[in-house]
Amino acid sequence: MKKLAFIIPPTVELLDLAGPVQVFTEAKFYGFEADLEFYQFREIPVSTSGLGFGKIEHFKNAKLKEGDFVFVPGMDCEYVRSIAFKAEREFFNWLKECSEKKITVCSICNGAFALGHAGLLKNTECTTHWRRVNELQTEFPQAKVVADILYVKSNDVYTSAGISAGIDLALAILEEFKGALFTHKVARGLVVYHRRSGRHKQQSIYLDYRNHINPQIHEVQDYLIDNLSKENSIESLAAMVGMSPRNLARVFKEKTGSTVLEYLTLLRKEYANTMLNNPEYTIEYIASKCGYKTARQLQRILKK
Repeated sequence: MKKLAFIIPPTVELLDLAGPVQVFTEAKFYGFEADLEFYQFREIPVSTSGLGFGKIEHFKNAKLKEGDFVFVPGMDCEYVRSIAFKAEREFFNWLKECSEKKITVCSICNGAFALGHAGLLKNTECTTHWRRVNELQTEFPQAKVVADILYVKSNDVYTSAGISAGIDLALAILEEFKGALFTHKVARGLVVYHRRSGRHKQQSIYLDYRNHINPQIHEVQDYLIDNLSKENSIESLAAMVGMSPRNLARVFKEKTGSTVLEYLTLLRKEYANTMLNNPEYTIEYIASKCGYKTARQLQRILKK
């Protein structure tokens, strides 16, 4: 089973740690198989807010293998600049060894400085909190520091911007393993919606059009995803969420930028393109599963 190891440094930023942890905890609820483990490199770490932690294993006790992940969350900036932090050679060497063993190393916020001291940012695109971008580039001149981006993967190293961007990073990693639809379910459970970096060009109908918090429109969107073969009239959808057809059409367009029919068509095209990868499915069968009465209807939509 895959292991996700989280390092808890002294003066850790709580959301840097808790955000990604909660993403994977929610994913486990939906069936994602992974063990979450926690380690420290200094005894009795305390968060920047003053919240302390109980007894935590030392990182040297971690038994990680190829394919596992290590996450280094951000911490107090003064500590990152301190001699005490820069003297943590044993920890930095361990991070480098993890990378050499093909264990993926990730950072949130200024956790990127730990990766830099481990030598993992050389000729590697990376990012950090916008306040620390110039500082990261100055301290590690061989790094390719990128600003105005939520997260970036380069040379099997993930780095993310500050605080809540760790959630985006975790969702992006989860999508690589479980796909867009599964990640959408996790994001919905967390009441957050997957934001994409400028480098993540591939669109996903399951994740796009969700940058709103209207529960009725989300309910309609979720229903459409799971019921493509049904008639899905505006009247039945409106009745399902206690709205008039006219009001549903107006609010749906306002919140998503798309009409209900346009959104439904995009869902059907996505599902059809996925099913077309299976040579055992006939075009007639695929059309029926997508809610079309004839294969010609589906073919006409796919050509657009």
